[in-house]
Amino acid sequence: MDLSEAQKPDVAPATASAYLDPNYWDRRFEQEEHYEWFKDYSYFRHLILQYVKPNSAVLEVGCGNSQLSEELYRDGITELTCIDLSSIAVEKMKQRLLSKGYKEIKVLEADMLDLPFGDECFDVVVEKGTMDVLFVDSGDPWNPEPATVSKVMAMLEGIQRVLKPHGIFISITFGQPHFRRPFFNAAAFTWSVEWRTFGDGFHYFFYILKKFNPSQYGHQTRNDLQFGLASRFAFTLIGGEKMGKECWALKPCIKINKPTP
Repeated sequence: MDLSEAQKPDVAPATASAYLDPNYWDRRFEQEEHYEWFKDYSYFRHLILQYVKPNSAVLEVGCGNSQLSEELYRDGITELTCIDLSSIAVEKMKQRLLSKGYKEIKVLEADMLDLPFGDECFDVVVEKGTMDVLFVDSGDPWNPEPATVSKVMAMLEGIQRVLKPHGIFISITFGQPHFRRPFFNAAAFTWSVEWRTFGDGFHYFFYILKKFNPSQYGHQTRNDLQFGLASRFAFTLIGGEKMGKECWALKPCIKINKPTP
C-alpha cells in the first residue's frame, strides 16, 4: 500500500502537524485495521533478512497497525517486541496477534523518545516511517527547527543505547541521505551508515546502521568521540540496486578532554 493511500478522507489529518498529536493516531487506529507505510514487506524482504536472523532479538519502534512483525514471525524470527505510543494500536495489535496464534510477539505501549528497556538488549531495532513523523514540522529541511533536532536525537540515542554491541538499526523511510546523514553521523553515535533503495517509480530508503563495540575504542563520552564528516562515499550497484555506503576511517578522531588543574 503506497503512502498516497494515507490521503483517504477518513484518515487524513487537516494539517501535517497533526501527525505529532497522539489523539490523531488514536482516532485513526480506531477506524483503520491495517496500513503499511512505504510499501509492504514483500518489497524489502530481500534486504531485511540479510540483517535479521532467526535468533535475533528485534524491537519494532512505532508499530501502529503494520503487519511487519507478523511477516518477520512467518520468516522464523520469533523474539519480537513491538512498541507504540497509542494504547488503541497496542490493544488492537495484541488481539490480532493472539487471534493468529502469534503469542511470542510482545506488544507494549511505550514512547520511542524514552525507551523503557535496559541497555544493550536488542540485536536489531527497526523503524518504518516512524522517524518521518518527527520531521513534519521541521521547517527548512537543510536547517531543521531545534525542537525537531532534539526529538530526533532523543530517538536515536535511545536506539543506540538499547542495541547490543554490533547491533543493527534499520530505518525505512523516504528521508533522503543528505537530510538523514547529519543526524546519523552525529558525534554522539558509534555506528557505520549505509543505505539501499527499493520500490518502483518512487523509491524509498533502507538505512543500515551498524553499532561498533565501544570497548574497542576505550572509555569515551559523547563529547570525546568525534568522526570527521569529510567521509567519502561509494556508490555501486548490488543486485541491480543502488547502495550508498559511508566509508568511515577505521580509527575515529579522538578529542581528549584534559582535566582542569
